[in-house]
Amino acid sequence: MATTTPSTAAPITSCPACGQRNRLNPTPTGAPACGRCHAKLPWLVDATTATFAAETTASVPVLVDFWAPWCGPCRIIAPALQQLAAQHAGRVKVVKVNIDEEPALASRFGVASIPTMVVIRGGAEVDRIVGALPAQALAGRLGL
Repeated sequence: MATTTPSTAAPITSCPACGQRNRLNPTPTGAPACGRCHAKLPWLVDATTATFAAETTASVPVLVDFWAPWCGPCRIIAPALQQLAAQHAGRVKVVKVNIDEEPALASRFGVASIPTMVVIRGGAEVDRIVGALPAQALAGRLGL
């Protein structure tokens, strides 16, 4: 998963092809690519109330994962989300929202149990997945 330095800085991720560290700035068009080798990068970021709108505006489907650190199924599905972002780099964006830190976002989306994943396309919710699914099943729900 991408790491963040200060809370306002864009996350940094390493390119799986060449190892170059790249900053993942929100972008409404295109998908992030490595600055060195131009390979598509896995697009996996954390969002807060302040960054949510920018992070969920993308030209690819956005899978928003509402989770909490104490949730066992959330910890189980985390590797599947990383795998999904890596295998479908440039075709999907995964945005993680910690509901303990962002309860207003969880309330806004009516999250009653976790993990809950909301698929957003063109700024609108198009699907909702409640519970842990393997990466292949998630990819199927996203049409990847």
